[in-house]
Amino acid sequence: MKIGILREEKSPPDERVAFTPKQCKWILENTILTLVVQKSDIRCFSDEEYRNEGIELVDSVDDCDVLIGIKEVPKCSLLENKKYFYFSHTIKEQPYNRDLLQKMLDLNIEMVDYEVLKGSNNKRLLGFGRYAGIVGAYNGLLTYGLKSAKYNLKAAYKCIDREEVEREIEKISLTNEKIILTGKGRVANGALEVLSSAKIKEVSKEDFIINTYNESVFCRLDTMDYNVRIDGSDSEKYDFYNNPEKYKSSFMKYAKHANLFIAGHFYSVGSPFLFTREDADSSDFNIRVVADISCDIDGPVASTIRPSTIKNPIYGYNPITEKEDDFTNDGVVAVMAVDNLPCELPKDASEDFGAEFIDKILPSLISDDTEKIIKRATICKDGNLTFSFEYLRDYLNGN
Repeated sequence: MKIGILREEKSPPDERVAFTPKQCKWILENTILTLVVQKSDIRCFSDEEYRNEGIELVDSVDDCDVLIGIKEVPKCSLLENKKYFYFSHTIKEQPYNRDLLQKMLDLNIEMVDYEVLKGSNNKRLLGFGRYAGIVGAYNGLLTYGLKSAKYNLKAAYKCIDREEVEREIEKISLTNEKIILTGKGRVANGALEVLSSAKIKEVSKEDFIINTYNESVFCRLDTMDYNVRIDGSDSEKYDFYNNPEKYKSSFMKYAKHANLFIAGHFYSVGSPFLFTREDADSSDFNIRVVADISCDIDGPVASTIRPSTIKNPIYGYNPITEKEDDFTNDGVVAVMAVDNLPCELPKDASEDFGAEFIDKILPSLISDDTEKIIKRATICKDGNLTFSFEYLRDYLNGN
């Protein structure tokens, strides 16, 4: 089997790659696979770095069996009868990629989507969530420094790597701020790494509400910490998942005591919003900085009215006008809502991603995929949708 590592062609350009030069070398030396890397002048690792590890650089990957990228492959670059791995952004019926899915069927492509590569426990095996959390939390603390005028941090994308980010974190100067972190998954765990590096103490959700501190603290909230039954009866996780309409948010009891909110949770359609625009305009809403890693526009985090960009990561949300404003103004919430956070540390994010691929996916690719990890994540094959993704038929037909 011959693997081709694709150059990223989607615009705006993405500097990430599935495997670093050293990981490519490891694959060649420790597996039966052959591997080539498509030449690229935008990748975070240069062609020369791959060449120095003995990796063959090519213009064309026509003779490869498996093609591995990160973002969507432009329709004009797809090769027929190949097996592809990348984030297709089609499984949620994204309208802008319907033609891409149709093109893959027309070309008899076998498409494996990273987003649905899952283990026997139905948990995702691969993704950039950890680095979304790391960069998102860092950007949140950077934003708080600017909003409060207490300190200045170098933007993550201007840092060479994670080590430089860690050195910047040492500049953070907090007093008695209270921080909320939502989520229990990869994103929140990545954010937790940054809060730990910043030596911010974790406290229980109960203590967060009732106590005052002479140091900065944070509490980590899971889904059932901020959702309660409307009728006042006992709240239960599986009941919430099955009947979200019977619940309401209790997030405001935490927002009343917080200065900074880092949103690292997964939001399911139909669930209550964490806080609404009316909530944000309430005297009980004390949050001055929102780092919305999830970045759902006009959704569960009311202050997220648009995505921001890596080079311009912060905007202000005025709770009174419900419009954008200068984030440094009093009463205006500073919002960090970059929707491609891992791209700020592309080398570290790529290394992390490649290590997970080698550990959790590569054995199934080399062998017969006995656990059906790859099979379950295959969206289309033999010119048709696979059984598990038949639900995309109407979407595919434009309905």
